[in-house]
Amino acid sequence: MVAESAAGRGTTEDGRKEITGRDVIGRGLRVLWAGVKHEPKIFTIATIGSILFGLLTIGTAYALGYVVGHVVEPAFATERYEWGTLLLAAGVVLAVSAGKVLGIFGRRLGSGFMQFRLQATYRRKVTRRYLELPPAWHARHSTGSLLSNANSDVEATWWPIAPLPFAIGSIVMMFAAVVVLFFTDWVLALVGLAVFPALFSLNVIYSRRMAPRQAKAQSLRAAVSGIAHESFDGALVVKTMGREQAETERFAAKAGELRDALIRVGRLRGVFDPSLESLPSVGTLAVLVAGAWRVQSGAISLQDLISVTLLFTVMAFPVRSIGWVLGELPRSVAGWDRVQRVLTATGEMTYGESGVPGEGAAEIAFDRVDFSYVAGEPVLHDVTFKVKPGKTVALVGPTGSGKSTIATLAARLLDPDSGEVRLGGVPATQLAAADLAQTVALVPQLSFAFDDTVRANVTLDRSHADGTPITDEETWAALATAQVKPFVERLPEGLDTELGERGTTLSGGQRQRLVLARALAGQPRVLILDDATSAVDPRVEAAILRSLRSTTDSGTGGATILVVAYRRATIALADEVVYLEQGRVVAHGTHTQLLESVPGYAGLVTAYEKAEADRDRSYEAEEPEDDLEEPDTAMEIVR
Repeated sequence: MVAESAAGRGTTEDGRKEITGRDVIGRGLRVLWAGVKHEPKIFTIATIGSILFGLLTIGTAYALGYVVGHVVEPAFATERYEWGTLLLAAGVVLAVSAGKVLGIFGRRLGSGFMQFRLQATYRRKVTRRYLELPPAWHARHSTGSLLSNANSDVEATWWPIAPLPFAIGSIVMMFAAVVVLFFTDWVLALVGLAVFPALFSLNVIYSRRMAPRQAKAQSLRAAVSGIAHESFDGALVVKTMGREQAETERFAAKAGELRDALIRVGRLRGVFDPSLESLPSVGTLAVLVAGAWRVQSGAISLQDLISVTLLFTVMAFPVRSIGWVLGELPRSVAGWDRVQRVLTATGEMTYGESGVPGEGAAEIAFDRVDFSYVAGEPVLHDVTFKVKPGKTVALVGPTGSGKSTIATLAARLLDPDSGEVRLGGVPATQLAAADLAQTVALVPQLSFAFDDTVRANVTLDRSHADGTPITDEETWAALATAQVKPFVERLPEGLDTELGERGTTLSGGQRQRLVLARALAGQPRVLILDDATSAVDPRVEAAILRSLRSTTDSGTGGATILVVAYRRATIALADEVVYLEQGRVVAHGTHTQLLESVPGYAGLVTAYEKAEADRDRSYEAEEPEDDLEEPDTAMEIVR
């Protein structure tokens, strides 16, 4: 959907400027200039090599003209030649050729190195920005689009930077050639110059028509990538639900749109490329015809004609390099715009410079917090409660009551629409990003393991606040508290065992406990468990929570724990319970108090308890989990 402005420039629905082609050359050159400023030394080397090549290209034409005029023509006329003149001519040609080789080396190595270095630099920039942006921003952008930004868009942005030094050398060569042509014969110079306005005009028309087509193709590449990623990521759902054909058709439809867009790009290129390729040859032919007439009239010599004709012949290829740059500018601008939308995104979340005061467990406080994912549809209303340092509070409520949203706000992955979330008495918005990461650990319901070793998955190459790395002893302690240590000990290589992509070698419960150990290894002062043990045996879950509680109760430090709970045994282990309904705090107190005074809470917990009883009966016929470790190993890591 494009709304035309008064200036005739379109904007998309989200307010971004649409590439219309009117200023694509100017914008494209500004993009390339940004790359030049980023790599000035490499660009200088490449450009000097290109200029050297261009000037020696002119030298080649006149060297060959000299050979024809002083060696070949006299040899035909006298039927003899002089060795001294022949060797001199050969030496001149070889010297010029050697200089051109040096120029080619400098140009190609410099321009290639600059292009690949810029692409690598901007891929890193985009990736770092992804890591800095909050989940709310990522939720508004498809995975396919993000992959496209970091790969094909970055590649498209800097694709024309490689031929740029060649194009600059060609421009210098053309100016030098024009000067030499006018010194040789002004008529031939005027004939040759007539080609260049036509060449540049054709490039301008081509760029303007190509710009919107390239922008559309870049956008569709992201869409196709997104659908493919969804299908691969949800392969289990697709297979078990028999949706292979539907997914194939969905992908085929979008791939067909991309195919059509690329065909439109190819058709336009097919029309303009032959014209751009043929113009220098047409100029050479015109110069040859006019030159033959000038030789017959005695205005120039055969040597001059050979030199001028060879000059236009060897200039044809370098002149095309200008067309390569101009022809790729639309794609470069489209890629640049998409990359810049990532690099300039703020995600509407800024960080301060404060830290959480004191040491040990920190207080969590929600003060009149409202939040909505979609405007006009609030999820939380006036949520107010506190979790005192070292205490455990359970969030209980029916599905959709806002429990996970509270957990996400407490970790400051989102910011409230109004109200305030405080950690250790400091508003979360005033905390530095690094201090927030050191203070709070969130264990989500959906656990994720990297394709790496157990050790790497737990430590994530992190350091404590004092800069010391997480040790193996702390890693084993975290695994013990998460009740997964016996399992890891039985692995073939222990902590060095590779887990496979997304931790495919682990069961759901093992993966959840490994992710819990990851959070504990960082010694958080606030631990948030968002239904983080839903895939484990209830007895294992109880052991985990008792182990966490034992640290606080023993006075060894510990963490403040906010847990989204469903099972009655889990809820009973909490110091207090916050009961939610429809995004509001209905009651706040101990489990026993709420059972007696809040009918909704009592009914919900009873329903959970009945479901648990049915599940426990199914466990009676099974052997208990052999990797359950009793919580007599006190947690030493959240101190």
